[in-house]
Amino acid sequence: MQGVELLKEIMANTYLIVGGSSGITAALAKQLLRDGHTVHLRSRNQPDWEGADKAHWLLWDAVSGAPIPEIPAELNGLVYGPGTINLKPFRGLKPADWENDWKVNVMGAVQALQQCEKALKSAAQASVVLYSTVAVQTGMPFHASVAAAKGALEGITRSLAAEWAPSIRVNAIAPSLTETPMAARLLSSEDKIEASKQRHPLKRIASADEMASLSRFLLDPAQASISGQVWFADNGMHSLKSL
Repeated sequence: MQGVELLKEIMANTYLIVGGSSGITAALAKQLLRDGHTVHLRSRNQPDWEGADKAHWLLWDAVSGAPIPEIPAELNGLVYGPGTINLKPFRGLKPADWENDWKVNVMGAVQALQQCEKALKSAAQASVVLYSTVAVQTGMPFHASVAAAKGALEGITRSLAAEWAPSIRVNAIAPSLTETPMAARLLSSEDKIEASKQRHPLKRIASADEMASLSRFLLDPAQASISGQVWFADNGMHSLKSL
């Protein structure tokens, strides 16, 4: 067992996750900690899931404009998790709705990327994972403001992947509806769950653990050839027609 633990320590990386209190980023933090990595969490809510005390958490609100506290000198990966599900008819979207979606999904990510750039470039290899939505490439009613913001994030993904190559890889994941606390309102009954499943060609809803596993895959230095990509983890919604 000592040999296994020593190997884990030698191969351990340092990751900073903006989020980590719940949902996909919490699941990702658990997976990374299980694999022996050092995990730093920055979020406005303190995580209380089992094992969260093994991560290094500090308070940071992505829309506050304040600097991220205590960024490690060297980072092997950055994950930006905050997002919104603001589904309204276009005519009902107020300026505040557009502004909030932009602040949370885009400007928060921009702050994190700019502030962590030096630490990412200090590592021998580094990877960034961002989160978009299937609604950017697949037109869906009531998604105008969030799709606009996430579309900008996809543009940042590709632009930064080119600008930061070859030292930092940048990728995004575009899920459809996923079982997370943020989506709980849309999955609050068996009827809603079944209706959501039927909208997907694979007739299922993804779990936070699935999205976390894909995130971990993209963070892995073994995936050195993958950058500038948007990964559609959407149970076929983007590319398949459901019968």
